[in-house]
Amino acid sequence: MDAIDRQILAELQNEGRLTVTELADRVRLSAGPCHRRLRELERTGVITGYRAVVDPAAVGLGFEVLVSVTMDREDSTTIAAFEDALAGLPQVRQAERLFGDPDYLLRITTTDMEGYAKFRDDKLAALPGVQRLTSTIVMKRVVKDRPLPIASR
Repeated sequence: MDAIDRQILAELQNEGRLTVTELADRVRLSAGPCHRRLRELERTGVITGYRAVVDPAAVGLGFEVLVSVTMDREDSTTIAAFEDALAGLPQVRQAERLFGDPDYLLRITTTDMEGYAKFRDDKLAALPGVQRLTSTIVMKRVVKDRPLPIASR
């Protein structure tokens, strides 16, 4: 990957709906070579997809909670069952497995405190292997959806 590929990625992270012509102008290439580079970045999995970023509050899902999960068992069967079940919960916006304690950090989105309490009690606490859940309500996001610092490398 060269500097032009990085510039293509940086431009698309900032504005994913650019046409190939607009993108080519911004990275100072003609449309053909820019299109070939773009397709190669997609083919090799550097670009993993395109999507619309939706404001959660605008669709009634503005209540966010960070949840630390400590497991009571960490055998491969329990971990796989937990992760599979977690993947099936659409309220879980992000989930990371961590080294150390806690074992997982989740970002949950719901309608309000009552919605989260029900989700926590009915769904999260019932997941395989969960020993403890610690919830922290997000007051506000200071930095969100920041692009990767590709061009500044």
